Amino acid sequence: MALRPDEFYDHARAAADDELRLPLARMTGWDISPFEADGLRVSALRPPVLPEPRRHGEDPADCGECDSRNEGIWLNDRWRLARIPGAGVPLVLMLYPRDHYDMADLPDELAAELGVLTTHIVRHVQALPHICRAHVYRFGDGAAHLHVWFFARPEGQAQLFGSWLPVWDDLLPEYPADVADADAAAVAEALTASYGGRRSDTNGQMKP
Repeated sequence: MALRPDEFYDHARAAADDELRLPLARMTGWDISPFEADGLRVSALRPPVLPEPRRHGEDPADCGECDSRNEGIWLNDRWRLARIPGAGVPLVLMLYPRDHYDMADLPDELAAELGVLTTHIVRHVQALPHICRAHVYRFGDGAAHLHVWFFARPEGQAQLFGSWLPVWDDLLPEYPADVADADAAAVAEALTASYGGRRSDTNGQMKP
């Protein structure tokens, strides 16, 4: 059985110093870390907050992703794919079910489709010139509506390898929007050809 919140906190606190700061993660010693370990320190450990705050969109009536169900660069009857603006890496895309589901309550048919669709998106992102990898992430603490991230890792940038990529994305200057728009359109067009659905422009109007 998993530790209770208070047990987990006590377990972590036992490893912290007098200021409730844990040791630096091993990841900070990797050569792909965006931070130098010298002078870096961990935030003080805070006790658990119960009950947890509600996520955005717990109630579908207040869900922004549901309000945007017709927007994106590509859509079909069940899914939509959007480009996230302001990224530092070449391209960041987000895949959503058009109806209100989280990962745990996704029907089996959509869950199976998610796997195949994710593979198609990765394939098309990695086919872009000067893109080497498409990294896929799912985080669920901020919003209740399922959203899957796709980060395009630029070719040759060894410091941007692996799990630090989303942090580097936040540190890098904004990538040229016109280039990202063109690459997003190329992904949407390739996805339409390989998977079906239709690509759309940025305000959600379908394109033939």
